[in-house]
Amino acid sequence: MTHLFLPLLQVNVAEKLKTAPDNSYETGVLIGSFLPFILLVGVAYWMYYRAKEADKKK
Repeated sequence: MTHLFLPLLQVNVAEKLKTAPDNSYETGVLIGSFLPFILLVGVAYWMYYRAKEADKKK
């Protein structure tokens, strides 16, 4: 099932930056490409912290 959606989710950032109309669009593309990674790292850290606190309470 995921093999159907994976090609749709892949974004060519270099191509978008090359065809960008101005600098603000380039900034938006860069932020939009890094934001999911940053959110994923934040959620992983939050889960780690919660698990660590739960271990301390036992």
